[in-house]
Amino acid sequence: MQVEVKLPDLGEDAGEEATVSFFHFQEGDKVNENDNLVEMVTDKAAFDVPCLVSGVLKKILAGEDEIVQVGQPLAIIETED
Repeated sequence: MQVEVKLPDLGEDAGEEATVSFFHFQEGDKVNENDNLVEMVTDKAAFDVPCLVSGVLKKILAGEDEIVQVGQPLAIIETED
């Protein structure tokens, strides 16, 4: 099964978008639930978006320095289910 990792809601004060700083993993890497997948940056803070499931990082959908909107997919993880 493929699971999209999306940019979560950033909260009232953070706005509706963030910039991809870097991915902690490369396509093809095994990831575990709660691993930090990607570091994101807003004008107020830097934060990590965690993996929601364990599996293989199948595809990175947002490149470094790319601005993404809340709810936009960042990556696809392939699970064994």
